[in-house]
Amino acid sequence: MKRWRKRDLFAVALIVLSCGLVVALPALDRVSGISLDILTALRWHTFGPRHDPAQAPAVVVAIDEQTFRTPPLAGSPTLTWTREIGRVLTAVVDGGAAVIGFDIVFPTSIEQSEIPLGEEPLGSRLRGFDRDFLRALALAARSDKVVLGEVLHGERPVRPAAGQRIAVGQQKNIRALNTHADADDVVRRLPLWFTVGGKPLPSMALELAARTRGVAPVLEPDGTTRLGDYRIPSAVERTQTLAFDGGADDVPTYSFADLRACAEKGDAAFFRKTFAGKAVLFGTLLDVEDRKLTSKRFATGREGARAPRCALPAPAADRTAAADDAPVRRSISGVYIHATAVNDLLRRDVLREPGRLGVTAIALAMAGLAATGALLVGPGIATLLTLGLIAALTATGTVALQHGLALPLVGPALAALAATAGTIGWRLVAADREERFLRKSFALYLAPQVIDRMLEADEPPALGGEMRDVTVFFSDIAGFSSIAETMTPAALVAWMNAYLSEMTDIVEGCGGYVDKYIGDSIVAVFGAPANDPDHARNAVLAALRCRERLAVLNETAAFQGHHLAHRIGLNSGEALVGNIGSRRRFNYTVMSDAVNLASRLEGANKYFGTSIMASETTVGRTGDAFAWRELDAIRVKGRVQPVKIFEPIAEAGHVTPAQADCAAAYARGLARFRARDFAGAAVAFGTIAAVDPPAALFASRAEALARTPPDPDWEPVFTLEGK
Repeated sequence: MKRWRKRDLFAVALIVLSCGLVVALPALDRVSGISLDILTALRWHTFGPRHDPAQAPAVVVAIDEQTFRTPPLAGSPTLTWTREIGRVLTAVVDGGAAVIGFDIVFPTSIEQSEIPLGEEPLGSRLRGFDRDFLRALALAARSDKVVLGEVLHGERPVRPAAGQRIAVGQQKNIRALNTHADADDVVRRLPLWFTVGGKPLPSMALELAARTRGVAPVLEPDGTTRLGDYRIPSAVERTQTLAFDGGADDVPTYSFADLRACAEKGDAAFFRKTFAGKAVLFGTLLDVEDRKLTSKRFATGREGARAPRCALPAPAADRTAAADDAPVRRSISGVYIHATAVNDLLRRDVLREPGRLGVTAIALAMAGLAATGALLVGPGIATLLTLGLIAALTATGTVALQHGLALPLVGPALAALAATAGTIGWRLVAADREERFLRKSFALYLAPQVIDRMLEADEPPALGGEMRDVTVFFSDIAGFSSIAETMTPAALVAWMNAYLSEMTDIVEGCGGYVDKYIGDSIVAVFGAPANDPDHARNAVLAALRCRERLAVLNETAAFQGHHLAHRIGLNSGEALVGNIGSRRRFNYTVMSDAVNLASRLEGANKYFGTSIMASETTVGRTGDAFAWRELDAIRVKGRVQPVKIFEPIAEAGHVTPAQADCAAAYARGLARFRARDFAGAAVAFGTIAAVDPPAALFASRAEALARTPPDPDWEPVFTLEGK
C-alpha cells in the first residue's frame, strides 16, 4: 500500500474539515432541508404507513368541494354558514370529542355588514344571525372543548370576529395558526409557542394535544417544552419537527356537508362513534385555498374526505377509476399540518433531529470516509465508493426515520462528494504528480513491481540487494544468426519486436519480471521483486505457454515464413536480488550460481534437441502441477557436481497417450542405460528415436558404449563441452 506523505495527509484532513463544516453552515439550510423530504418519501414507499389511520387521535372536518356544491350551502357566502357550523360543532361536542380546534378564521360577521339595504345597513337587518353559532361556541368553551384560530401578522393579526372572541372567553380559547417555513418555503416544523401580549402561549396544535391529554404544556427555562411527562424533542427551539406518514389518508377526513346532513337527521350515534375522545380540527380542503408545501411533498396522494359517511354519498369522482388518474399535488391543505402535529404529540412521536452539532459530526464522518477511499483507490472506484456510501447513508436514514429519527442526508452527501472531488483533485495536482512522472519515465525500463517499491519507500533507488528464493527463466532463439543474415535491419527489428512482445506478455502474465533482453535472449525472474510462493510453478507454466504461442506464431505471416524454435532453461534457488551496478548507473537484476545454471540449461537444450529444460530443484518445487520426464544427469561448464535435468511434458491432466507412451519408453531406456545394459537401452531408445530427439541421442550413445564398454568407474553423467 502506498505510503502517504504528512503533507498529503494534512491537505486531505483540511479538505475533510472544510467540507464537513461548510455543509453544516446555516447558509446551506435551504439545501439541507430537502433531506427530510427525500427520506419521508423513501420511508413511505419502502415501509408504507407507520400508523393505522383509523386509530388516529386527531381527525379533520373538512369544508371541501362537495360542501360548496351541496344545498343549502351551495351558492351562499361562507359568512352565512355560521348557523350550520354551529350545528355541526354542537353535534361533535355532544358526540364526546375531547377538543375542537378551528383552522378557519371568520374575521368578520354578516351582522357587522354596513352595506345599505333600504334605509338600514344589511347588518342591522340580520341582527342575531350568528346567535346559534355563538351559543355553540360559548357552550363548548365552558368545558374547554373549543379553540379558535388566529393568524399573527405583525400589528394587524387576523383574528376571529369580536362576537366569537367574546363567546369563547377571549385569548383563553384562541391560539395562533401560524406555520414555520424553512428558507425554501417548505413547512417541516411547526411552532410550539408564540408570544402574545408579552407572554408565551401554546400553538394551536400544542393546545389541542394538551387538552386532549388533560395536562398543561410547560415551557422550561432551557427552551424545551414538556407535555405531561413527555419532553418534546426540538432541533429548532420552540418548534416540533413534523412526522408526516405519507399518502393522502393518514388523517381521517370527514366532509362538513355530510356531517351537516347527519346532524340534521339527528344521528347522534354516528357522532359518538366517530368523534368520541378525538381532537377534531375544522378546516378547508380545497384546490386553491390554504395549501402549503411540506416535507411530505414527495409522498402526497389524492386528497379527499374519504372517512366513513353518515348521510351523503361520496362524490362520484371519488368512487370511479377516473379519480386514480387525477394528478397528485405536492402541496397539502394547511389543516393537515396542524392535525399531523397533534397526532405526533399525542402519539409521543415527534421527530428527533441530531441538531447542528450532530449534522456536522455526520458530515465530517462522511467526508472522512469518502476522502479515505479517494486516497486508497483510483478516481473511478473512489467515486463509486462514495456513491455507495451515500446510498448506505440513505438506507440508514430511511430506516432511522421509520423509528422517529430524522438523519441529515443532503449535507453529508454533499460533504462526501466534495471531499472525494477535493482529494482526487489534490492527488492529481500535487500528491500523485511525482508518482505519475516516475511511472511514465521508468515504465519502459523497470518492472511495475520495482516502481511500486520505490514509491512505497518514498525514497530514490539505491545500491544494494537481498537474498531471495527465485526461479530464473532464460530463453534464446535457435539459429538466430543465420535467420538475421537473410533480413534487412528494419525487418529484423520489427520481427524481433513482435517475438519479444509476445513472449514478454506471457512471462509477465504469469507473474514474472523481465530482467533484460540480450539480443534475441530473454532473462526473466519469478519470485522477485514481488514475493511469489509459486514462482517455480509459474515459471514452468510461462515456458509451456511460450512454446505453445511460438507454434501458433510460426503459422502466421508475422514471422515472414521463418519457422522459429527457441530454447528455455529454468532453475530455482537463492539469488541476490536488487539494484546492482556503479554509483552513477545501476540496474535491478539478479545474480548467483542459480542464475548461471539456468543459463547453462538453456544452452543444454541444443544437445538434447529439447525446447524446455529445468533443474531438479525447479521440478521439486512445482509439486504435482506438471508431468515431467527425466532427461539425464549432466555436468555443465563451471560446475563439478552433476545436475539432473528434466523436460516438462504438459500440465497435469493434459498429457496425451502418445506423450505418456514416449515418456515411459524413454524412462525404460534411461534405467537400462544407467544399469550399463547398453544394448537393452539402445533397443528401448530406438523404439521412439524417430520422433524424439533426446531418445535418438541416447540410442546413439548406448550403441557406442555397447560396442566399446566403459571402464568400471564410469558414471552415467553427460558432460557438456560448451555453454
